[in-house]
Amino acid sequence: MNTSEIINKLKDRVPSILGYEQLRKSAVLIPLVEIENETHILFEVRSMNLRSQPGDICFPGGRIDRDDPDPKYSAIRETTEELGLTESTIKDVLPLDYVTMDRGRIIYPFVGRITDLAQMKPNPAEVSEVFMVPLTYFLQTDPERYKVNLQVVPDANFPFDLIVGGENYNWHTHHIEELFYKYESKVIWGLTAKILTHFIELLHEK
Repeated sequence: MNTSEIINKLKDRVPSILGYEQLRKSAVLIPLVEIENETHILFEVRSMNLRSQPGDICFPGGRIDRDDPDPKYSAIRETTEELGLTESTIKDVLPLDYVTMDRGRIIYPFVGRITDLAQMKPNPAEVSEVFMVPLTYFLQTDPERYKVNLQVVPDANFPFDLIVGGENYNWHTHHIEELFYKYESKVIWGLTAKILTHFIELLHEK
C-alpha cells in the first residue's frame, strides 16, 4: 500500500475515541425542578439492595442500551424508569461535557426540567429516597476537595526485561481529585459531584 492509497483510505474518516466500542457507556440527567419560583436540583439515594454503590447519592441515569438511539434518549428513559415519570414531564434536555473514566467508562450528562412532580413514584428497587437542593446553595458553595493517590502495581508476570530500567522503572504515579458537597445530612460526592461542579461552573461563566 503506497502513501496515496493510505491518504485516500483515511481522508474522510471522522475521528472518535480509541477503543470506543469497548467502553461502558452511561447517561445521566441533572433534573431541575421549580418549587415556589425557585430552582432546585433533584437527587436520588441509591437503594441499599443495589450491588453497585448502594446508599450513594446520584442523578437519575444508567447504562445506555444497544437499542437506545442516542445518549439523550437513554438519560430520559432511565429517568422515567427510576422516578416513575412520563417522558412528557421532562423538558428542555441539553447536553453537558461528557466524562471519560480510567476504568473504561464514558458518561454522557444532560440537564433538563421536570415539569410535574405530582406523578413521581420512585422505583424502590433502585431508589430509596429522593430529595431536592436549592440551586442557590451550589452557586454559593464551593465543594471540598481531597486527593486520592493512585499506585502502579504491575502483575507478577510483568515483562520487566522488555523495558528500560526493568524492575527499577520510574512509574509516573498520579492522583484523582474527589469533590464533596455537604447539604444538611446529605453528602454528594464522586462522579455526581464532578458533574454537578461542571454544571455550576457553566452557570458561572460570563
